Amino acid sequence: MICLLHGWLLEGSGSNLWTRSIITALARSGETVHLVCQENHPDRYDAIAEGYRHRLSGEVETRLQRDTRFAGKCILHQPEIGDTLPVFVKDRYEEYDRVIPMIELADDEIELYIERNVEVVRQIVKQHDISAIHANHVVLMAVVAQRVSRETGVPYAIMPHGSGIEYAVKKDERFRKYASSALADARRIFVIGREMRERVIGVFNDLPGIESKFTELHLGVDASQFEPVSRAAREHNIALLGISLAGAPRGKIAQQSLRNVASGSLSRSELKSVFDDNARYDSKYPDANVEEKLHSVDWTRDPVLLFTGRIISPKGIQSVVAALPLILKTTPDLRLIIVGHGPLREPLEALITGLRTGDRALVRSIVAWGRWLEGSVEGEGFTDDLVEVTQFFDALAQRGEEERYFEAARRLLRPGTVIFTGYLTHRELRFLFPCCDVGIFPSVVREAGPLVFLEALASGCFPLGTYFGGMAASIDAVSQGLPDEVGTTMKLGLTNTVDDIVQKVPRALAVGTSYKDALARIARERYDWLSVARTLRQTLLSL
Repeated sequence: MICLLHGWLLEGSGSNLWTRSIITALARSGETVHLVCQENHPDRYDAIAEGYRHRLSGEVETRLQRDTRFAGKCILHQPEIGDTLPVFVKDRYEEYDRVIPMIELADDEIELYIERNVEVVRQIVKQHDISAIHANHVVLMAVVAQRVSRETGVPYAIMPHGSGIEYAVKKDERFRKYASSALADARRIFVIGREMRERVIGVFNDLPGIESKFTELHLGVDASQFEPVSRAAREHNIALLGISLAGAPRGKIAQQSLRNVASGSLSRSELKSVFDDNARYDSKYPDANVEEKLHSVDWTRDPVLLFTGRIISPKGIQSVVAALPLILKTTPDLRLIIVGHGPLREPLEALITGLRTGDRALVRSIVAWGRWLEGSVEGEGFTDDLVEVTQFFDALAQRGEEERYFEAARRLLRPGTVIFTGYLTHRELRFLFPCCDVGIFPSVVREAGPLVFLEALASGCFPLGTYFGGMAASIDAVSQGLPDEVGTTMKLGLTNTVDDIVQKVPRALAVGTSYKDALARIARERYDWLSVARTLRQTLLSL
């Protein structure tokens, strides 16, 4: 029997999405898997049949017991860890008073977190005949697996993800030591593509021969959830999305608008105060009026561009917003839908308002201070500005095109051109993705495996992504068998990312319809999660 270790929730993207997809695929395959994580709502996930809360007192509370619709099941264990939840990037989590980047924790706090998880995993291993442990990220659950393995002899494997390396290992020598030790003792290391393979070798060059432990594990998608729909059927999908949201808690309300309070006359600290005041809502929920916003789209006619992910500068959404005025010159009816949450949302809303109303001072302020305004999510040593947008505006000025750019923004950006939905789960995204023509993922940092790329693919939504890291590997793999111009269209960042977006979005809108079924077929035949789960299981049970 397998035990999976994951330090956070199941909702969201990245390793959260990977984990919930794997437990579902294992359950679909008839397996029983034990999962250790901090998910507070096990009832929301079909694969979870049992849920337990392990209290610090030693008491184990039963939170869920039910049958599932699958041949197998997942049994969830949530360790009580106190008020502090270590994360890689600042975020908000319900039921935790202190959500803090782990590099800001004191040594004793890190050890306390590790040991509280070790105690629970040790019990699970002893009571449930666990034969292998899988840990997500090189820290800190990998250290938990290492310590339990040393005590019990149960072997473990690690799957590195980009955020653990970029935001912990590279920034703090303590975490590099933790990770190096855990990787040295691991029996296998699962790597997602060549980019992650090379990154692990490069970062952990003190572990000679580490590549001998590697097992390739490609990303997956549940092709049964993300299926293309005709343009005529899009309105029905949006209605189903609305049904899925019925009764759900809500986040931002319409009154929390920056339209009349953010201006170019404000200082940096004054803008930050305005944004903080307008961010006093639970960002992990959809906006209160998201249904109304989505119904404002003419789904039978309007071309739709979709971004989904954390709204932070490393994800590159600012480049899409900066490109909009020029895209609208060729595609004036385009709608941009931004799904997600994050500290850059309010600055982006102000940037859009400045472009639309001609407040150039506000636009320049947001561009110059954007990373600082969002809270320096990349840590120390980075500039305060939105670098890619700064470069784009500098080039506009050098070419003498700045005046025309701002004129196009005032003329073409309408109040409903950009729609922020707030946070949506995959219960809603499964309906939204197929209604969008192009999905755009312009990440500034290297990502091991952009799962949203495959979800767009399965939905027949033409994907665009920054051409490096795991995204480049995904684009190259998908492009095989397609005309060269189709694969080239998917690639962003070959020159200036904003310029590429200006050029590639209209092209993607033009070719996407013709390749919708072909893209969905590639996702279905090559990337279903069942094949990923099969490789994971076989490897773990052979340790």
